[in-house]
Amino acid sequence: MADNVYDAIVVGSGISGGWAAKELTEKGLKVLLLERGENIEHIKGYTSANKAPWEFPHRGGKTQEMIKEYPVLNRDYPLNEMNLNYWTNEKDCPYTETKRFDWFRGYHVGGRSLMWGRQSYRWSDLDFEANAKDGHGVDWPIRYKEIAPWYDYVEKFAGISGSKEGLAHLPDGQFQPAMELNCVEKDVAARLKDHYKGQRHLFIGRVANATLPLPGRTNCQYRNKCWLGCPFGGYFSTQSSTLPAAVATGNLTLRPFSIVTKVLYDKDKKRATGVEVMDAQENKTYEFKSKVVFLCASAFNSTWVLFNSATDVWPGGLGSSSGELGHNVMDHHFRVGADGIFEGYDDKYYFGRRPTGFYIPRFRNVGSDKREYVRGFGYQGAGSRQGWNRQIAELGIGAELKNALQEPGPWSLGMTAFGEILPYHENTISLDKTKKDKWGLPVLAIDCELKDNEKKMRVDMKNDAMEMLTAAGLKDVKPSESDYFMGMGIHEMGTARMGKDAKTSVLNGHNQVWDAPNVYVTDGACMTSAACVNPSLTYMALTARAADHAVSELKKGNL
Repeated sequence: MADNVYDAIVVGSGISGGWAAKELTEKGLKVLLLERGENIEHIKGYTSANKAPWEFPHRGGKTQEMIKEYPVLNRDYPLNEMNLNYWTNEKDCPYTETKRFDWFRGYHVGGRSLMWGRQSYRWSDLDFEANAKDGHGVDWPIRYKEIAPWYDYVEKFAGISGSKEGLAHLPDGQFQPAMELNCVEKDVAARLKDHYKGQRHLFIGRVANATLPLPGRTNCQYRNKCWLGCPFGGYFSTQSSTLPAAVATGNLTLRPFSIVTKVLYDKDKKRATGVEVMDAQENKTYEFKSKVVFLCASAFNSTWVLFNSATDVWPGGLGSSSGELGHNVMDHHFRVGADGIFEGYDDKYYFGRRPTGFYIPRFRNVGSDKREYVRGFGYQGAGSRQGWNRQIAELGIGAELKNALQEPGPWSLGMTAFGEILPYHENTISLDKTKKDKWGLPVLAIDCELKDNEKKMRVDMKNDAMEMLTAAGLKDVKPSESDYFMGMGIHEMGTARMGKDAKTSVLNGHNQVWDAPNVYVTDGACMTSAACVNPSLTYMALTARAADHAVSELKKGNL
């Protein structure tokens, strides 16, 4: 637009930013969508999506050079040659670990919507009321009834497949037909239901993989290569869903390679006037003006922008007046569970590569159950048959080995728990002005860790998994536990929380920054607590709700 003036600016193009762009453009606003990284185009940009493993030089694995260049990615599964360009270059974009934090980022159009696990669950009032009831953090300014219509809205568009289970603490949604449990999972589900008298449930994971076609999208093809980008649009991503919708309005301008360095703030009007942008390729600085700004750059990066903004008014940055900006970092702790062997069904197998497993929803601290810790956890897992690469100690070489490996091995079933982390004020991020990134900008310092409540929970996470698999008749049940450090869940939340009081929170009940009501933050930064379910569906609903509010307030002249 002329003179770089827009109705709205959206910072970040991941799950939240894509939704903000779609909603604001469809409501008639001229929108500038800013992304700090490259533009990965739908279909054309998925260069590895149709390659077989043998078409990669190292069969999709990682090299010693990659390990040296990406030490943080190498801590867990993200480091591989198939989609290395989807993950952020750590040398260009370093950060300071006061305590170890595994920060796995994606700086490109679509962000981590291209690589996410797609598990999609609603919160309930058990989650929204938790802080108020057990005294941790501050009370959420909303309840389930206020967000439920927005869950309905985003689920229909995103394409969430799942089964209706009638659980009050894990509400059903607007689902496409559910994918199917395999024979062993169905058997284990029935045994658990019987053993626990209907108090524990195992069902197919609710996932943002469409089982029916959607406009512009083909249903899931059961390839389970989602993390490479899907040429069919089988799963929800910015590229397959929200961005095409925004582009279709004619109201969107997408600008990649645009690092937002600050929100421009008018201290007399107490409103934002736009943003300052550094062009990542030219290293030149530009200003863009707008009536409203949506920060959707991911939890920590949105907070980084706030830290860097309005420092002449507040030394701690825009939104820092409460003293809570940068505090209350959360994630989901996991990497603990159990697995075992299921005897029988030797004549059964399964179809395709299903892109979701099963889910066992939270049962601790629900109803009459009370533990020595607060909150709880759920399990994600799967049953499968062992493949050709299993070890057969008795057959080390020759024809017998070849014949044995032509048949699938026994059925195994395993699961890992995902537990809630409380919003501790002392778990923080801050600006480290002594260290700079490639563009000379200060980096974030991250200082957070698990505490006693989570450590007590992890004991149950392991023991309950073993107990359930044993009760379901599995053999050779063994615990599985690996070191967990915050960030590994890739569900970083908090640092600019919602609340009822400007003295104790950064955002109000509509995701507006108390100090600048025409600035909305709708990504993980806004979260007041973490629950134990994957958070992205809630980001979608909060973003759609906030966009509706912003347009209404603009029309009233309140922004």
